Amino acid sequence: MDFKNGAELSALCQKNSCPISEIMKRRECELGETDPDTLRARMAQVLRIMKESASSPIRSPRASIGGLIGGEAQLLNTHRETGRAVCGSLLSRAITYACAVLEVNTSMGLIVAAPTAGSSGIVPGLLLAMQDEYDIPDSRIIDALFNAGAIGYLAMRNATVAGAVGGCQAEVGVASAMAASAAVELMGGTPDQCLSAASTVLMNMLGLVCDPIGGLVECPCQSRNAAGAANALTAAEMALSGIRQIIPFDEMLAAMYSVGKKLPAELRETALGGCAATPSGCAFSCGSCGK
Repeated sequence: MDFKNGAELSALCQKNSCPISEIMKRRECELGETDPDTLRARMAQVLRIMKESASSPIRSPRASIGGLIGGEAQLLNTHRETGRAVCGSLLSRAITYACAVLEVNTSMGLIVAAPTAGSSGIVPGLLLAMQDEYDIPDSRIIDALFNAGAIGYLAMRNATVAGAVGGCQAEVGVASAMAASAAVELMGGTPDQCLSAASTVLMNMLGLVCDPIGGLVECPCQSRNAAGAANALTAAEMALSGIRQIIPFDEMLAAMYSVGKKLPAELRETALGGCAATPSGCAFSCGSCGK
């Protein structure tokens, strides 16, 4: 059940007449020599951590270590509850949960790196919002997490998920691709539609730089997690509607990796360019601007 790329994953799904999540579960059991019940219990624990990190800052806001963020999730939730959320209920919930997870991460709380700490809000943000909106049981969310894991595995195997290597397109971009694919399977889409959604996300976020203010994974990271959830939802909607993505996932992943390696060092997590180099950004860390 091992697969090295999206094409092989798709072929396995077709051969076994099953979704991506099932192939990923079988792969993990075979290669990890783990029984299905133990594997599922581990993912259930992942879901429990995601739920807590997505909800606790809404109840009790948490200031980040660097002081750049804190309280955003509660503000978003309060705004949604007024009934004036311009994004609609699903997306409003998704960005609220995504921001909440970043609050937990930046205050040294427990999160699930999905695939990194700096992009950890996107997968739980979207999937937990969908669970709330559509009353989806935990068992199906757990399956969706295995789907997301397959996309993350391919990104790590064939490209990168590190902002220092490939920019924010590799962190937030891959996390959004994971979320989009999982969302498509959750709503009954095919494996090819899942991969199409993941490809669309990477296309939409191609070239996104990593420019943390003050070198801290706080801003613009939090807002990019919110935007990543929106991007994932958009790509999932397009795939489920039957819109064809002309660039296969494997090719789009290779393109992302190529672009990432060509980004100058200033735009790859060094806090020497982009948002971090603006006057306001420099005010938080003059040393990072060479002043």
